[in-house]
Amino acid sequence: MLGFLRGRRPHPSLAILVLVLAGCGGGDGGGTAASAPPPPKSGPAGQGSEQLPTGDGQGGVRLQRVGDFDQPLYVAQPPGDNRDLFVVEKTGRVQIVRDGQRVSRPFLDLSDQVSTGSEQGLLSLAFAPDYRRSGLLYVDYTDTAGDTRVVEYRRSSSDPLVADPGSAREVLGVDQPYANHNGGLLLFGPGETRKGSQAPELLYIGLGDGGSEGDPDRNGQDLSTLLGKILRIDPRASGGRPYSVPDSNPFVGRSGARSEIYSYGLRNPWRFSFDPVTGALAIGDVGQSEIEEVDLVARGNGRGANFGWSAYEGLHRFNDDQQATNAVPPVLVYSHDAGCSITGGYVARDPGLRSLYGRYLYGDFCAGQLRSFAATPGRRAIDDRALHLQVPSLSSFGEDNAGHLYPTSLAGPVYRLVAAGS
Repeated sequence: MLGFLRGRRPHPSLAILVLVLAGCGGGDGGGTAASAPPPPKSGPAGQGSEQLPTGDGQGGVRLQRVGDFDQPLYVAQPPGDNRDLFVVEKTGRVQIVRDGQRVSRPFLDLSDQVSTGSEQGLLSLAFAPDYRRSGLLYVDYTDTAGDTRVVEYRRSSSDPLVADPGSAREVLGVDQPYANHNGGLLLFGPGETRKGSQAPELLYIGLGDGGSEGDPDRNGQDLSTLLGKILRIDPRASGGRPYSVPDSNPFVGRSGARSEIYSYGLRNPWRFSFDPVTGALAIGDVGQSEIEEVDLVARGNGRGANFGWSAYEGLHRFNDDQQATNAVPPVLVYSHDAGCSITGGYVARDPGLRSLYGRYLYGDFCAGQLRSFAATPGRRAIDDRALHLQVPSLSSFGEDNAGHLYPTSLAGPVYRLVAAGS
């Protein structure tokens, strides 16, 4: 997908590697003061942790076809709207499925503004929390020059099934040195004050390290660039600027650091999500030559977190000239014998999917097999299991307001996960 294929043949089953740190911390030898990240603790959470009903991940689920689209990459639903699903197509259009039927014309058509080579395209869509009132939405795409654009649109005042093309307002532009590792996810998620109390939702933006391979510009650990990061902003225009930065962001006021940064040390956080019950942040970070990984941290612990790239790939030492002190280790890793490019998903909260409830659902673009593990932040996944469902060219997942989950295939189909007996 999107240029992720690396000439490796995926293994038919996604065998997960339980990597130990012995022999991994030093990698290629000296030349750095960085220490290896400690492996996550194994097993269930300790005493006093909130216990949620968690499924065993063993079946009870089937795929229900929603429709066929032109290289679908994402599915979203506006807050307060349980009728319409919005499907993002890589080629530049956003389509609507209303009451199970595809609407004849696109909600938004940016096909003449979007580059579609490699990992480029129209990559995601996010609706403002007050969309029902404001009609505001945001898209992330690579423009015809290959650079990232985050643009605000407004729902048409005359037709709620169409975005007003004349309402476009650029929120953020980021130059991309290469055609790959663009990230591309937009997601409204938890806000917080400096003291950690809750605040209005903010826009999170995923950006890859700029591309090529091996982080040639060393962007992952560089706080002066937005590349290789998850950003957090208020996308509304403020004080003559196209957006504002919340005071609670971790690097506000730090010399030489971009205040928009929320988390760093990421190679290509293609898809990430927040658990709607616990607020935990889960990131599927696409790997380089050997390892794919899932990062999972408790609510608020992504703030200022360093996930290690490119000092580390998974738990392995990577670029010796990079330091990543106190890097947060992944909770799950697997090798390229088992796949080629992780497709991050969601902690399942659909009450109709009892076997998946409380488990992190994910897959791999090449392997196509859906898998899950019990989502416990900071704890190594010890019960990763195949769901025995296959989605070829698994490009993404989406979620609606009821918690229903939607795997997408770059080959065209969009599915919903439903209970096997339904």
